[in-house]
Amino acid sequence: MSQGQTRAMESPQLPILLLALGVLLQLCSCSPPADTAVCTNGTSNCTVTNTYGSYTDRTICHAANITYPRTEEELVAAVAAATSAKRKLKVATKHAHSVPKLSCPGGHEGTIISTARLNRTVHIDAAKRLITVESGMVLRDFIAAAAAAGLALPNAPYFYGLSIGGLLATGAHGSSMWGKGGAVHEYVVGIRIVTPASASRGFAMVRELGVDDPDLDAAKVSLGVLGVISQVTFALEPLLKRSLTFVKRDDSDFAAQVAQWGLLHEFADLTWHPREGKVMYRQDDRVDVSTPGNGLSDLLIFRASPTEMLITARAAEEMMQTKNSTDTARCAAANLQASTLEQQAYGFTNDGVSFTGYPVVGYHHRIQASGTCINSPEDGLLTSCAWDPRINGSFYYNSGFSVPLSKASALVADMQKIRDLNPDKFCTGIDGRLGMVIRYVRASSAYLGKPEDYVDLDVIYYRSHAYGISRLYADVVDEIEQMALNKYGGVPHWGKNRDFAFDGAIAKYPNANKFLLVKDRYDPDGLFSSEWSDQVLGINGSPNIIKKGCAIEGLCVCSHDSHCAPEQGYFCRPGKVYREARVCSFIKE
Repeated sequence: MSQGQTRAMESPQLPILLLALGVLLQLCSCSPPADTAVCTNGTSNCTVTNTYGSYTDRTICHAANITYPRTEEELVAAVAAATSAKRKLKVATKHAHSVPKLSCPGGHEGTIISTARLNRTVHIDAAKRLITVESGMVLRDFIAAAAAAGLALPNAPYFYGLSIGGLLATGAHGSSMWGKGGAVHEYVVGIRIVTPASASRGFAMVRELGVDDPDLDAAKVSLGVLGVISQVTFALEPLLKRSLTFVKRDDSDFAAQVAQWGLLHEFADLTWHPREGKVMYRQDDRVDVSTPGNGLSDLLIFRASPTEMLITARAAEEMMQTKNSTDTARCAAANLQASTLEQQAYGFTNDGVSFTGYPVVGYHHRIQASGTCINSPEDGLLTSCAWDPRINGSFYYNSGFSVPLSKASALVADMQKIRDLNPDKFCTGIDGRLGMVIRYVRASSAYLGKPEDYVDLDVIYYRSHAYGISRLYADVVDEIEQMALNKYGGVPHWGKNRDFAFDGAIAKYPNANKFLLVKDRYDPDGLFSSEWSDQVLGINGSPNIIKKGCAIEGLCVCSHDSHCAPEQGYFCRPGKVYREARVCSFIKE
């Protein structure tokens, strides 16, 4: 860093502005994200990761080769070749967004099957409101194809860069307590899946699952351990319009509102800003299609940013994590970011160009999801998605965990008790990013879907590039998550959380044994399984990794000071409100 840059970074106001600008300064073009599989010899000798450049345990995943089938016949051939060789298999897309180790086959001799080229619409029956697509199609293209036929997927994740197969495998969802609810898999009525088979059947077979086949409830949320989904059929609705307004309120009645808000509005969600003591309520409902408006969601956090700005913002964030930065500066940065996001309506516009005021009214497919940083041609990394691992930009943990709706009010009350002990602690964690986003997901028939109505809590927070370097006030998020998972019977999101959250999670799914029976039948040799998936599914061992610094990394819950970072002043201590929690707390000398 130059002397001028050093002086600039010492300015107390500059880091605040850089943190906000790093998230909010957006352009229209960018370098698309890097592939998650990189091979040194054509399609052989590969390393595999996610689109963020690191799994939660920071290990490098190796695979012997990767294959890119273009048709179901080529997909069957790929599975058969690996099965006959008894080779481990995993499915990956061009940009794998799962935080945990779902895309790693384990060892060095596995095969990656990419569905990136299985990305077409197979059939649309507009009269019956059915659409069949290949599993590698990204959500962006799926909702566009449905809309062109006058149809709509009722609910979807807010980021449209996910593949259909990937979002189904992890139980991805939007937010709704109405109808079938927020989870995408609830709208699936058919799946074609390629699984291993005996030699007499050519080592691979296509299984076609319809609504009357009980195995569909296993395949709808599969963690990728059953086989490779080839095609998916959805039952959709006629294209609709929505009217959206964000309403900001203080959080004095947040505990009561969290259990009710999802019942009042079809596409409701909430975002809690603990330090500010505010909640942003998303008031979002369908309206008659004749209602004027052509609104668009182009969320700021999913747009491209100048790479140089992202790098500088990361440097500012790292400085905010040091003892040299004050809580006042950290909270000022968090407040500036929150207010700027609010002023810019989070990226919603009334006409696709500008925001002129609420409500934002628009067609469902233009409102439900966004992600424009994945759309643009290569520009030499002058701009990029904020999380692109090729730049030293944003690097973070993403914890998603759900608690039963019936227990949500009690959890919120406990979280507020933690906040009230020292509100400024939240400025570097939950408030320091986007706040805590709360969405609604209904009970599911899927064996690994939500066993009852849930609220899903989502937080993004700082992660060091180096192993064992603590986050400032790490105990806050860790206590909240342990409280949600253990005191209130919560479950982690299958596609985003740290290793410790999955320990014992499978026991909370009443139909887990049914899922495992299907798994054993579809893949008796466990070729689509890995050490990590076996640990998560309770088949063998625990996903916890016990070693020095493991609690700092989210690989374990601490039981000894060495699991934290005593040399940095972080020791294993009980939670402040949930005393059964064990968190890494900073102890002043």
